[in-house]
Amino acid sequence: MSEMHTSPDRVVWFDLPVADLARASRFYGAVLGIKVHEEKTPSFSFAVLEHGPDGNGGCLIPDAKNVSAGGILVYMNVDGRIRDAVRQAEKHGGRVLKAIEAIGPHGFRAIVLDSEGNRIALHSNTDK
Repeated sequence: MSEMHTSPDRVVWFDLPVADLARASRFYGAVLGIKVHEEKTPSFSFAVLEHGPDGNGGCLIPDAKNVSAGGILVYMNVDGRIRDAVRQAEKHGGRVLKAIEAIGPHGFRAIVLDSEGNRIALHSNTDK
C-alpha cells in the first residue's frame, strides 16, 4: 500500500469482509474482470484485488461477522462492461438489488449483493 495515490479526494484502499475467501475471490475476479491473488502472513490470509500503478485498490478479508448489506456503498469500476459484470455477478452467487440505471452526468450503476452478502455498486461511463 506504500505506492498509493495521495490526493485527498481519493479512496486509497478498502478491506471488504468476506465469509469465504475462495468464493469471494472467484466472484470479484469474474465480476471485475481482474486477477485476485491470495496472500498469507503468519497470522492470516487475505486476497488482493488487482489494481493499477496508482496503488488504489482493495482486498478481501476473511471476517464473516462483519459482512453487511448496509452501510457504505463502494463503487467498483467496470467501465464499458457493466452488462457483462451484472451477468457475472449473478452467475457467481451475487444478486442484483438495483438494475443498471443512469445516474445523470456520472454514468451508470447497478447495485448488487456479492457472493458474501456485501452490497456494492458497479459503475460504468456507458451502459454497455
